[in-house]
Amino acid sequence: MATTTRKKTTTTPKKATAARAAPKVMKKAVTPTPKPVVKPEAEAPVLRKKELIERVVARSGIKKKDAKPTIEAMLAVLGEALASGEELNLQPMGKVMVKRVKEQPNAKVMVCRIRQRKVGADSTVVKIGAKT
Repeated sequence: MATTTRKKTTTTPKKATAARAAPKVMKKAVTPTPKPVVKPEAEAPVLRKKELIERVVARSGIKKKDAKPTIEAMLAVLGEALASGEELNLQPMGKVMVKRVKEQPNAKVMVCRIRQRKVGADSTVVKIGAKT
């Protein structure tokens, strides 16, 4: 078996340059600040027209066939009033004010503020058809 000898290589040190001579500055590890965890809010229940009619019928005691056209007319009047920029002051629901309006190609977006009174001893609910 033949042995081979390796040629020894020597390296000569290079001259230190100005860049190498300066000490390296270690950058502080930047840790990103954790973003606050935003938990999705539980979806608020939505009151649809059908459910509104059922609740009005249950509370007032009138027939559904009588309540439905009245409620639909009331919703149409309220929608027209809001669209024209009127403030609504309908107690005990509260005072509804249109703050901003943005026209979209397929809709009109209104940002409203509703202010309700706190329920107190002097607030009374009148039942329709009740004898006083």
